Amino acid sequence: MSKTVRTRFAPSPTGYLHVGGARTALFNWLYARQHGGQFILRVEDTDAARNTDEARDAIFSGLKWLGMEWDEGPDTGGNFGPYDQSKRTAIYDEYFQKLVDSNRVYENDGAWWFRFDRKPITMHDLVCGEVTIDYTDESNTPDMVVKRSDGSYVFHFVNVVDDLTMGMTHVFRGEDHLMNTPKHLQLFEAFGVEPPVYGHIPLILNPDGSKMSKRDEGAAVDSYPELGYIPEAVVNFLALLGWSPKDDSEIFSTKELVDKFTLDGVNRSPAKFDSEKCAWVNQQHLLKLSPTEFASAAQALTEKAGLPMTSQWPEIAASVQEKVKLLSEVPTQIAFFFNPDFPLDPDALAKVAKNTSAAQLLSALAEGFKTITEWSGDTAKAMIGETAKAHGAKPGQLMFPTRVALSGLSGGPDLGAILNILGRKEAIRRLTKCVDAL
Repeated sequence: MSKTVRTRFAPSPTGYLHVGGARTALFNWLYARQHGGQFILRVEDTDAARNTDEARDAIFSGLKWLGMEWDEGPDTGGNFGPYDQSKRTAIYDEYFQKLVDSNRVYENDGAWWFRFDRKPITMHDLVCGEVTIDYTDESNTPDMVVKRSDGSYVFHFVNVVDDLTMGMTHVFRGEDHLMNTPKHLQLFEAFGVEPPVYGHIPLILNPDGSKMSKRDEGAAVDSYPELGYIPEAVVNFLALLGWSPKDDSEIFSTKELVDKFTLDGVNRSPAKFDSEKCAWVNQQHLLKLSPTEFASAAQALTEKAGLPMTSQWPEIAASVQEKVKLLSEVPTQIAFFFNPDFPLDPDALAKVAKNTSAAQLLSALAEGFKTITEWSGDTAKAMIGETAKAHGAKPGQLMFPTRVALSGLSGGPDLGAILNILGRKEAIRRLTKCVDAL
């Protein structure tokens, strides 16, 4: 009978949740969910000088925003805790003693060194394939400190003890850890236990090929809500950083990702972060939302921009659903609905003014609007074409001036939607105002 899959994410709370860390967490989470296993959150908080509660909260909230709930962790508990390394010293002492008893460590200058077994170590990586490090020559592979002279334990030791005692079956982490793994395999062997299966995933680089740092665009997961992304879109984009399905499809719900994710789809070459691609993926997810879901998603940023939530809000939001890539673009695109004294874009107005008949056409349209018996976006929009035809012009010659007159902008929602939302009286007032400006 096969083991229940157990994967983990083990961040250090020294800063916000980095996009690289979120992608690592995602691959572990997807694998666990696909195999009906458990995903564990473990906090590597032994660096007391750099750890902060704010960073811890940012990591936890970032994972939750992305929808990556964990089955065991510091706040949820579980049978293999504590899940904070700072609370596991007694466990580390116990396993260090095992190394002492088996003569696998020795003291030198107050520090304790792990005695490597002098032989080749081969690991069978699920992504990178077979990798061998030859420990025969001590000059190339010196023994490793596991306990510092101040009594604290090093990363390699506590990482292995945690994975061992928490029953990890699979560890997916960045390729920068690849050369650490043979050291870890030696420790597992020294403890006489089977190690987890490892998979080292490609690093995330900037578009120019440089390594992505904490200061680079898109690095901080906690910036994504404010930028106007929705969680499922970011999860989709993160998955594409280093993984691809067997076909050309790119847009997936989180459930679809769980179903489709396979390790043979993980690429060996580094992934390049592309903010435009990220925004495009977000746009595709916004288009999939129902109008009600879109209005709900856009509400927080719209209110933050100071725009009121009126009874027309769902209709107003729906008018720009197909126009935006990010929810943060919504307030700018709909502000004219709420501001009767909205400014006319100078460039757009100048373009209208080049059409010498624009003022006459807009005045005629205002009169035409008064004759509509049953006002709607469709009937009002139809009047634009009728008015243009009656004055020997093409509908397009009146469409653009009408848009500028109603919104002050050269682009935006469909004219029918604008007219339906504004209503007859306000539409006529805005047309007249633009004529006066011309």
